[in-house]
Amino acid sequence: MAASRTDFAEHVKRKTLVEARLANFRQATRVHGSFLAAVEKRALVWMAERMPRWVNSDHLTLLGFAAQIATGVCYALAAYSRYMLLAASFCLAVNWFGDSLDGTLARVRRQQRPRYGFYVDHMIDSIGAVAMMSGLAVSGILHPAIAVALLLAFLLLSIQSYLATYTLGEFHLSMGRFGPTELRVLLAVGNVAVLRWARVIQGRYRLFDIGGLIGLSGMLGMLALACVKNTVRLYREERIL
Repeated sequence: MAASRTDFAEHVKRKTLVEARLANFRQATRVHGSFLAAVEKRALVWMAERMPRWVNSDHLTLLGFAAQIATGVCYALAAYSRYMLLAASFCLAVNWFGDSLDGTLARVRRQQRPRYGFYVDHMIDSIGAVAMMSGLAVSGILHPAIAVALLLAFLLLSIQSYLATYTLGEFHLSMGRFGPTELRVLLAVGNVAVLRWARVIQGRYRLFDIGGLIGLSGMLGMLALACVKNTVRLYREERIL
């Protein structure tokens, strides 16, 4: 009997703690200003309203994750057949469908789980990014060092975004006018282009190497700008009088 009372007390205490966390949790403001944001939002809401009831957000999250892993596998197999790049583009489209629609479906059905969704979604994104860039690193279409540098830049941008979400209460889904959807489109276009122009500039430099270096420069620039901007903002908001 004593043991059951203890178990009951611990259950009540855990339940109270969870309720307290939910009561004190303040969902961050979502900021999305990418080129395709407006069109994408309308398309996602349209699809979410017509999604079968048996499909839920977790199904879409797993679909997006599996597609991102499959993208990395397709890139790795591109070392043996360049036509696997077409399969990688298809996987990117499936990844967009699952990764972008899961949150929209939850909001349309009023089934949001902001803490669970934020944590799971972004852990999966990080793992998927490692898989995809690993595939590119061994694909033969991108220098491994550039692939590693791009992955590190992505993870640093992610860390910056999560810290800004916690300290400023704003979650930026895009950096400037570029977001995940625009990056997927660029990758898919690049995949098709590599089938015809594997090397550019007098046949000496790989297309993805040039694109990767341009993308890396842009990512590092956005990271530096965001860090300075947020540091200045936080300093001004928390001045020591």
